[in-house]
Amino acid sequence: MILHAEFTTEPFEGEGEPPEHAAAAHNCLTEAGLEPDFGPLGTAITADRERLLPALAEVLDKALDAGATRITLQVTADDDQP
Repeated sequence: MILHAEFTTEPFEGEGEPPEHAAAAHNCLTEAGLEPDFGPLGTAITADRERLLPALAEVLDKALDAGATRITLQVTADDDQP
């Protein structure tokens, strides 16, 4: 099954370099061999369930450790995939 996930980490810090918690979340995904779409208001990722769910668990853990006070996560399953 293919999953599409989008998440944001807060607090937002405006212009400039991404906050440490956003960078930590992004790094978890790239270290898992995934290719996230990292944007100014959040991150999007599409991958198979077996790879994405464990990576998202680590995203939550690492972002919180790096100072996130809120993480908003939405996951959608692609029913057309096995």
